[in-house]
Amino acid sequence: MSRYTGSEFKRARRVGFSLSETGKELARRPYGPGQHGNARKGKLSDYGVQLKEKQKVRFMYGLSEKQFRKTFDEAAKIKGIHGTNFLRLLESRLDNLVYRIGFASTRRGARQLVNHGHVTVNGEKVDIPSYRVKIGDIISLKDKDKELKVVTESLSKVNRRVEFISYDEKKLEGTYVRFPERNELNADINESLIVEFYNK
Repeated sequence: MSRYTGSEFKRARRVGFSLSETGKELARRPYGPGQHGNARKGKLSDYGVQLKEKQKVRFMYGLSEKQFRKTFDEAAKIKGIHGTNFLRLLESRLDNLVYRIGFASTRRGARQLVNHGHVTVNGEKVDIPSYRVKIGDIISLKDKDKELKVVTESLSKVNRRVEFISYDEKKLEGTYVRFPERNELNADINESLIVEFYNK
């Protein structure tokens, strides 16, 4: 399946959830896209609720269904709570951490930076957005790319960063210091519904 290249705002409105986690997509039109987006809809079935939750998270991280399911299955092999482990694996993707650091203002933009070879991990170029970053890995940009306009503009808009990443402002590099705690991730996600969806 080809990657979705349409409007992220429409996607966000379809699932009723801010995919950028800023709330911008739903600020003006907090209802579904299209001519009948504001019309009242019937109550979702249990399956519909679970599917919607799965799509929310999949759209947020920008994964294909195949990638999403593969990550979910990997999380099942890790000791601990399946849903929390699943979110931690998603957060450990290189494109997501580039976004969390602030090198890009969206995950889609972060994925593009990685794809185009601008990002390094421990000083080595990595151009695979799904690359699993390990605890202690240092994420940076190639020296010649640190002055990219898109990067400087994005960094100037960062108000605060997540605590599981330490950031060196002088070197323009972030270190993945630990896995995130569940309470540090989006509270509007109910990962147990995703576990129920796949375990049917």
